[in-house]
Amino acid sequence: MNLSIKQELEARYEKEVWIDTTLGEAIENWAEKYQDKIAVTFDQVDYSYEDLNEKASRAANGLLKMGFKPGEHIVVQLPNSYEFIALVFGMFKAGIIPIFALPAQRKNEIYGILKNADVTGYVIADSFMGFDYLSLADEVIEMGYEGKVLVSGDCKSFLSTEDLYKESADVLVDNISPSSVALYLLSGGTTGIPKLIPRRHGDYLYMASQVAKRCELDEESVYLVSLPVEHNFPWGCPGVIGTLLTGGRVVIATVSSPDEILGLIEDEGVTITALVPVLANMCIDLLEYDDFDLSTLKVVQIGGSVLDPNLAMRIEESFECTLQQVFGIAEGLICTTKLDDDDETRFYKQGTPVSSYDEPRIVDEEGRDLPAGEFGHLITRGPYTIYSYFKGAKECVDEQCYFLTGDRARFCEDGNIQVVGRLMEMINRAGEKIDPTELEDMLVSHPEIEDVQVVGIKDDNLGEKICVFIRDDEETLKLNEIREFLISNKVAAFKLPDQIKYVSDWPLTNVGKINRKELKKMGEII
Repeated sequence: MNLSIKQELEARYEKEVWIDTTLGEAIENWAEKYQDKIAVTFDQVDYSYEDLNEKASRAANGLLKMGFKPGEHIVVQLPNSYEFIALVFGMFKAGIIPIFALPAQRKNEIYGILKNADVTGYVIADSFMGFDYLSLADEVIEMGYEGKVLVSGDCKSFLSTEDLYKESADVLVDNISPSSVALYLLSGGTTGIPKLIPRRHGDYLYMASQVAKRCELDEESVYLVSLPVEHNFPWGCPGVIGTLLTGGRVVIATVSSPDEILGLIEDEGVTITALVPVLANMCIDLLEYDDFDLSTLKVVQIGGSVLDPNLAMRIEESFECTLQQVFGIAEGLICTTKLDDDDETRFYKQGTPVSSYDEPRIVDEEGRDLPAGEFGHLITRGPYTIYSYFKGAKECVDEQCYFLTGDRARFCEDGNIQVVGRLMEMINRAGEKIDPTELEDMLVSHPEIEDVQVVGIKDDNLGEKICVFIRDDEETLKLNEIREFLISNKVAAFKLPDQIKYVSDWPLTNVGKINRKELKKMGEII
């Protein structure tokens, strides 16, 4: 990476683009502007902008009194809730940097984050969806974690988040820069331990504002958080941040279930929500035999994995609203279709960048620009795209500061981007990214497995499903046994394989490497 180019870009963005406000200051500004207007609805309870700002301020002071300092890192692994939003904004106010962890992540991923990111705090619920997070906290402590643990709910021997909200609402921290890191999002890692994506206050607010404009949000907008809020998609595209900065209302679904999502759209007058293709398909299935009043819904955003055009058409027919395709990376670039795009664009393409300052390119293996219509590697730079991961975990930009997305895409003649998949073999199952090498390394430790390959197989509902290939002349293990083995090793549920196949020999390429493309074809044969 050429540092002089980076400095030139940063100077331009700071002068022309970035919002000169921190996220902690932003919630104060919104509370002053919108006051008792409803900001968040959760579990049938409404919270005003003033309520949210006050709880965030109390959380900020509570964290500081508990001994946390500005600049420190706290992992937040809470389910969708009003508390998640209030607590995270409290961290923004205090200058403490939250690391968003998914509720589905387990011991290996969580401890890897706690260890590698110099974490001083870990926030969990006592339990969620039948899983005991207190036991998870005990496990990571046994592995060597020495920081504080805060619990929402029955805290037992740990600290309680309720104590945070007993403090004063007067926040004293005032030296936080809009150009400083606000939060860390997670990216899939080649070792199974997620890389941390640093997102700054000013550039994140700018990104959310641009997506909100593309979605035509205003004070009457009601955004439903249908996906885990820790994802970039429902947090800032436009998500929670984009909705609040336009004075809209955020409605929070507890779990990503079709019945709750459709019920909340009906009950709360939702105007926009974001789904991954598999969840949209499940909602469509439910709509075929159950009635919901979705008349307030204007936009359904779809992202997270490649959307089949046939499903795209069914989404508009079933939801009776406008489909907006979204392609984005947690590291930066967001592309969406426009609400007035024609059918071909909405169903087959992923739109255009939300900022005129974004600079996406499609290049070949030598880094040369490809003409419209030709598929290649999507690279990009722009005012909200990162230059590096936390601690430089992976080289991710070229000499000219273009981020290497690893996605295979092309520019259409009309300027829209069409993304068709990954250049590498990361599995994209229902919008969650799974590294096959993590599962392979775990499975090969099983006493009855000597040689194994894990690949993603195309699936109409999930996008891709996980197929385990074992080289053995005899079928010694069943799928449920493999899943139980992985569960016993604390592998997250969304990483568990969907099918298993045995082969006597590996298919090989001309240079003697295992032919993963051939394995994919074999996996598609039932």
